[in-house]
Amino acid sequence: MTCQEIINTAAVTVSPEESVLFAARLLSRYNIGALPVVSASGKLKGIITDRDIALRCVAAGSDPAETPVSHVMSRRLVTVGSQCDLKEASHVMAERQVRRVAVTDEDNSFVGMLSLGDLAKTGGYEMEAAAALKEISSNLRRL
Repeated sequence: MTCQEIINTAAVTVSPEESVLFAARLLSRYNIGALPVVSASGKLKGIITDRDIALRCVAAGSDPAETPVSHVMSRRLVTVGSQCDLKEASHVMAERQVRRVAVTDEDNSFVGMLSLGDLAKTGGYEMEAAAALKEISSNLRRL
């Protein structure tokens, strides 16, 4: 089974030009912890998390209403291709210590998001999700 078959293609996104305040309100409204940052042409540019907002904007003393998402978003992304096998995607998550990955097509256009929760809900991949979460959690204890 591939990522394309189970991803959430209706993922909420934000543009790099929007304010951090707008992004924070989207995170709150949809009860999520991260937003893919996508250009008008559909290209994935980054991801903004609640942690990015707290540390790179609020703690830095910047005004969230005046600060563009592009100034605080994470640019180093973990992505997988839309045709990536789910087992491989779970290995990528474990190896890179992330609970979600952006899914892109061949030209880096954003397609959707894949989370450990998506893997856990997909029949036959519960063990991969559990193994990835175990790997992520075990490395957290070493910090």
